[in-house]
Amino acid sequence: MNAVEPHIVSSPTGPANAAPAGGIHACVRLAYPGFALDVDLKLPGHGVSALFGHSGSGKTTLLRCIAGLEAASVGRIEINGELWQDSAAGVFVPTHKRALGYVFQEASLFAHLSVRRNLEYGMRRAGANKVSWEQAVELLGIGHLLERMPGRLSGGERQRVGVVRALLTSPRLLLLDEPLAALDLKRKNEILPYLERLHDELDIPVLYVSHSPDEVARLADHVVLLDRGAAIAQGGLAETLARLDLPTAFTDDACAVVDAVVAAHDKRYHLTRLEFQGGSVRVALRPEPIGRRLRFRVHARDVSLALERLDGSTIINLLPVTVIAVADADTPAHVLVRLDLAGTPLLARITRLSRDQLGVAAGKHMWAQIKSVALLG
Repeated sequence: MNAVEPHIVSSPTGPANAAPAGGIHACVRLAYPGFALDVDLKLPGHGVSALFGHSGSGKTTLLRCIAGLEAASVGRIEINGELWQDSAAGVFVPTHKRALGYVFQEASLFAHLSVRRNLEYGMRRAGANKVSWEQAVELLGIGHLLERMPGRLSGGERQRVGVVRALLTSPRLLLLDEPLAALDLKRKNEILPYLERLHDELDIPVLYVSHSPDEVARLADHVVLLDRGAAIAQGGLAETLARLDLPTAFTDDACAVVDAVVAAHDKRYHLTRLEFQGGSVRVALRPEPIGRRLRFRVHARDVSLALERLDGSTIINLLPVTVIAVADADTPAHVLVRLDLAGTPLLARITRLSRDQLGVAAGKHMWAQIKSVALLG
């Protein structure tokens, strides 16, 4: 793809040319034989924004355009007030002058240099560091690796070193291009907590490319769904995942993601109560202290509906909800139901028979019975 010169698809017009007040604005249009990218994104200038979609949807091409590794023929890219490209004005800032850190699928470390010297080499072009050496090394837990050679690192350790190297370049934006794609499940689970720490402890906006729903659900605040070079949806994670008009909703993995706080521990029954906007759920006893933020996921297939509160049940998480919408699912026997729990969206996957027997329709007040809650992180 990179060997073919992109050509203009169309010229941005109207509001797309206007720069937002802060945040990340990327209006990019280019085409190759057999592929076109045409997106106009306005993302928050903080937190983690995930570029999500199947292989070939344009995620990495978009990231490379933002980094300046691909020159979009038509576009405007502005990061928190700093203009990196404006094709109408003839502005194109080369990659080495863009204050960004880029982590690829494979950490390309110099094999003949120790971890410490790899990091020092990466700092040579950095300005005043937004993240100190000590902070970056501690955040990614690589202090004990500094004197090792790259050949003695695991895949997860190499990626952690790659993230530290990116942080030490004083980035205003951190780009992570499927950093876990080459790792097995064990290594992914090792590195995910470190990526969560970046989210919680650093004020650097992150663009995170992934085709993994689990990674997006665990890390992202904002999500962009890409399909065949177009952004078919963008918005807050919880709201976007609960939409019924998107392809992601019509799979067996349809789910809602909820941010909660540890409210209480019941040591007698080995349960923890998590509170969130609109209610609370109980889960198996957690080690986190009261007040700690946690994120959990509820699959639509694990939510059943009832007309009344059913106290004589083994299901302990019963919540009052209002039906917002009903849509066809991916099988003729089922429908998906979007629910509102005092501001928190949920999804339920039920049979058409149940829909008709219970009269499930927009505006109806019901009780959601949550069979299973999956903690993320």
